[in-house]
Parts: sequence; C-alpha cells; structure tokens
Amino acid sequence: MVFSFIGVSLLTLAVAIPMAEMCSMYPVAGGQYSWVAALAPPKIARGLSYVTGWFMLIGLLAMGATNNSIASNFVLGMSNLVFPTFEIQRWQTVLVAYCVAFLSTAINLWGSHFLHKISKGILIWNVCSFVIVTATILAMNDHKQPASFVFQDFQNSTGFGTGMAAIVGVLQACFGMCCYDAPSHMTEEMKSASKEAPKAIVLAVILGAVTGFAFLVTLCFCIGDIETTANTSTGVPVIQIIYDSTGSKAATCVLSTLISVIVIVAGNNILAEGSRAVYAFARDNGLPFSKLFSKVESKTHVPVNAVLLTLAVQLALGAIEFGTTTGFQTVIAISTEGFYMSYAMALISRILGYYTGHVTKLDGPYALSPSVSIALNVIGLLFLLFAAITFNFPSEFPVIHESMNYTSAAVGVVGLISFITWITTGRKHFSGPGAVSFLSGQNTAAGTVEPTEYEQKS
Repeated sequence: MVFSFIGVSLLTLAVAIPMAEMCSMYPVAGGQYSWVAALAPPKIARGLSYVTGWFMLIGLLAMGATNNSIASNFVLGMSNLVFPTFEIQRWQTVLVAYCVAFLSTAINLWGSHFLHKISKGILIWNVCSFVIVTATILAMNDHKQPASFVFQDFQNSTGFGTGMAAIVGVLQACFGMCCYDAPSHMTEEMKSASKEAPKAIVLAVILGAVTGFAFLVTLCFCIGDIETTANTSTGVPVIQIIYDSTGSKAATCVLSTLISVIVIVAGNNILAEGSRAVYAFARDNGLPFSKLFSKVESKTHVPVNAVLLTLAVQLALGAIEFGTTTGFQTVIAISTEGFYMSYAMALISRILGYYTGHVTKLDGPYALSPSVSIALNVIGLLFLLFAAITFNFPSEFPVIHESMNYTSAAVGVVGLISFITWITTGRKHFSGPGAVSFLSGQNTAAGTVEPTEYEQKS
C-alpha cells in the first residue's frame, strides 16, 4: 500500500493541476459542472454539465455521511478502549454521526462568517497533530516492524490473486486522495478566487500526499499483529495501533482526539462545500424545486435551504447503517465514485473542447501551455477511469452477500435519476452556468454567498 499511495498521489496531482487551471479561468461555485458547461462542445455541453452536476452532488452528499460516520467511529472507539465492556452497536454509530452533522449545520447556519477562520485554524491543527501523533507513537513503540515488512512484504487476505489484490488495495489510497475540488465550490466567498482557489486545490493534494505518506509509513512500522489490529473491538485500527504503541489509554485518547477534531471539522467543511454546490446547481435550475434551494437568506447571505437539504440527505444516507453495514459500504464507495466521475467529465470536456476547437487555451492566472494542459488531462482522465471502474469490484473472493459491491447499482440509480429529471424538467429549465457571466474571481465575500454578483447575459 505504501507504493500504491505514492502512485495515486502523483496521478491525483495530474488531475488536480488541470482542475486548478479550470478553476482559475472559471471561479464559480458550481465547480466541475460549470467547467463542463464552458469547455465541452456546445452540442453536448448542457446535457453533460447536467449529468456532471448530479454525480458531483451525490459524491459530496455521500462523502459528508461517510465522514460523519468516521468521526463517530473514533468517538465510540475511544469509549470502547476506556470501557472494554462497552460494545459498539450500529445504531450508536448512526446517532453520534447525526450529532456531528447537526454541529456542522449549526456552524454553517449561524457561524458562516467564521468558515474561513476555521479552515485556516484546522490547517494548523492538522499539521501540528500530524507531528505530535507520528513522533509520539514512533518514540514510544518498542516493537517496530522491520523496513522489509513496510516496503517489501505483501499481505493478501482478499482471496484474489496477487494482481487483483494489488488493484483492490489501490482503492484505499484513492479514497484518501479525494475532495480536493472543495475550494472551487467556495470561490464566491473568497477574495481573489481566481488565484487563491487554484492554489488551494493543488496545495491540498501536495499536503495530503506528504503527510498521508508519512503517517502511513509510521502506522506500518508501528502496527502489531495485522489480524488483531484489523478486528479490534474499538472498530478503528488506528486507535489500536496508537494504543499498542503507547501502552496508555490516556495517551491513546489524547492522540485520537487530535485526529477526531480534524475529522469533525472536515464534516463542517464538507457540509459547507456540499451546500454551496447544491445552491449553485439549484440556481441553474438543475434540481427539483430549484427556486426553493437557490434562495439566500437576506441578512446572513447563507443559502439556508441548501444547507438544510444537504443535512437531510446526509442523515438519510447515514440511516442506511441502521439496517446494514454492507449498504453503508456502498455509500462510502459511491462518495468517491461520484467525485471521480465528475472529475473525469471535467477533464474529458477540456480534451474535447481542445480538439474540436471550441476552447483551445485557458487564460486564467494559472494557465498552462496547451500541450502540457492536454497531456495532464489525458493522464488524469485515464487514472480516473481506472479508479471509477475498479471501485465496482468486490473486495473479497469468493463473493458473498456481505462482501458484495453494490456500487455499480448505486451509480446506475444516480444515472437513472439524472436521466429522468433531465427528460422531465432538466432539458426545459436547466439553464447551465453558461447562462450567467462567470465571475472575475475578485469578489470580496468572506463566508457568505453573494448571488447578486451574477448578471444574466443579454
């Protein structure tokens, strides 16, 4: 997994750089679907933009539910560590995840002007926590694995052959290197968005790759028995590794809390990102009841209805875990699949626009030469298509009900919904981002939405 993480990080950078270039040229809250509308050949731009919007939204909404569940797992995992007789139940995981979702909603509704400060603060917290956790467990662990185990040993418990097992293992890294489009959905609330948002997209990948690789290597050196760690009663292998390294429940809880805060704040950021994407898509008449979800509260300039819709969908997806863990695993998979599909559509639109002569060069502050831009788009697209296909594979063999991967069915449902809504309302009412003038990226909002900066083309 160590080397697959390096490969995925480099290929992710090949996706992030072209996306940053697009964001620099078109800094609007719609992100991927806005870029598709601007770059794809005119005959297919509106329809492709519409489908991209749906996959982008389902990725954002499912990722929110996934992140809330991860935060819940950390909280309950620490509870189990301190009180070993406490057995974690699925309903408890869901309810704690709901608490995280409600906290994020409260911050987005009543603390929107602090969103940029929270983002800056959590960046510092993230880096400091990374240093503290890695240094502590490396210093206190007295049974480290040899370098050969970390960099050469290959553990295969999937039931597949070596090649297929390696491919399945790549997916964990793909899940970790995701959501870097987030700055693009907050551009209408940034100063100098055409410069700052692209920079944030690329830096998010670089920082995630560097810290993620270092943390992964640290965990591999400090892990004990793999089977015991994977089946830990805490439900979180990272907590078990920290405890095995420190031998102290108090130290484990402190270090795990540092990580938990990052995950909880990430939930707030994902809800902010998702609600702004919902708002933008509704503003372009891409959703049922678009007028309702595109409204912005006059005093706070917050898209309240979009925030509440984002919360409602997160709660609904989280409720799946009440009944089945397998079903919720599909939510986790579709979150990444939705992102990757929307990324791929943006990149393929850039390629098609270039070769049809529709848009041959982007002129934003971070424009690349056409040859470099197209080369990166092609490399990134191939990687995204590989990942999107692989996410549909089961993780174990032989395949049984518990290990079945229903991602393809979920993707089919999203595709069917987008098709039906396109036929019934979308093709008549979806204006597409092309119906409004793209912002220059120089707006001065900070934590609020200012839809009045959009002017309809005559």
